[in-house]
Amino acid sequence: MDINDASLEDLSMLQLSDSFFPSGLFTTSSGLEALYYSTRKITKADDLYELIKVYLEHQIGPADCTALGNSYEQAQRKDLKKLVEVDNLLFSMKLIEEVRNASVRSGTQILRCVGSFITDNDILNQYQREISERRASGVYPVAFAITNYALGIPRHKAALMMLYGFSVSMIGAALRLGILQHFDGQKIIHKLKPTILESVRNNVNRPLVGMWQFAPDIDLIQISHECMSSKMFIT
Repeated sequence: MDINDASLEDLSMLQLSDSFFPSGLFTTSSGLEALYYSTRKITKADDLYELIKVYLEHQIGPADCTALGNSYEQAQRKDLKKLVEVDNLLFSMKLIEEVRNASVRSGTQILRCVGSFITDNDILNQYQREISERRASGVYPVAFAITNYALGIPRHKAALMMLYGFSVSMIGAALRLGILQHFDGQKIIHKLKPTILESVRNNVNRPLVGMWQFAPDIDLIQISHECMSSKMFIT
């Protein structure tokens, strides 16, 4: 690509996907911490790859990615009522309180940050008002969709960034837990690329009525993390 083909949207993508951006994802392990300390089942790169793949195919893809796609569409239509509907539905599907709270914390954080320099986007401002008046929660996939829309980033690229960011957050947690080394983490990211692409293709255009998730083993892992008395991560 020639430099003349670059755009502000490309730079916005780099900004939102950078680990420097204060979304709070680095504080989450998505239950990996509990799984590592309680069972020691995740001990090598292949184990972590399989776990993240299950998340993407059975939870983050069909639920969070579907919510992002629908939220982006409603943001384009300026349909605040439907946007709040997506927010409430996804919030109700996050069964573990710790996970719900983390999603809301990251979602409201990204809204506050982007809202500090994008001040004239009506749907972003209206959605923040719905959150402050407790008609919406601010779950991360919905908030991420709206901020990407406000920055002019296309829907499918927003979905790719979200699933990539989730994967990196789990790999980062594994690094801090001492499960693997940096080179191993990069190998996992590379190996996950086809799964991330497939998850976006299968879910970003899925209608809201088709949103689902089914990963009971992961729910149990997340519950066990919630019950830990001492922990490094918030999930």
